[in-house]
Amino acid sequence: EEEEEEEEEEEEDDDDDEDEDTEELMRELAKIKQERAAEEEARKAEAEKMDARAKRDEVMKGNPLMMAEGDLSLKRKWDDDTVFKNQARTAPKQKQRYINDAVRSDFHKKFLNKYVWVDSIAH
Repeated sequence: EEEEEEEEEEEEDDDDDEDEDTEELMRELAKIKQERAAEEEARKAEAEKMDARAKRDEVMKGNPLMMAEGDLSLKRKWDDDTVFKNQARTAPKQKQRYINDAVRSDFHKKFLNKYVWVDSIAH
């Protein structure tokens, strides 16, 4: 009988040890999860900070007024002050455009101006 009691006590001790070990492992697991979550948050915060900095730098570089390097006046071409600009030998021909409406087409407008009198005035 004493041996049976000792065996039962040992089993109870083993169960208690296993329960304690399990609890300790669960605490350790929770601690590791917390640490990983904290690391992930820190990583995300750093990434957001870098994105914000990159965006700000991009905006600053995109605005030439913010980059005050050298002369900010407009550069003029050498022929800007010439008197005879845009002088072609012949007037540029207007491209014919296609309109899918017979009444609004260029041909129809030209025809009306040439052959039809509106308000007793030929156009």
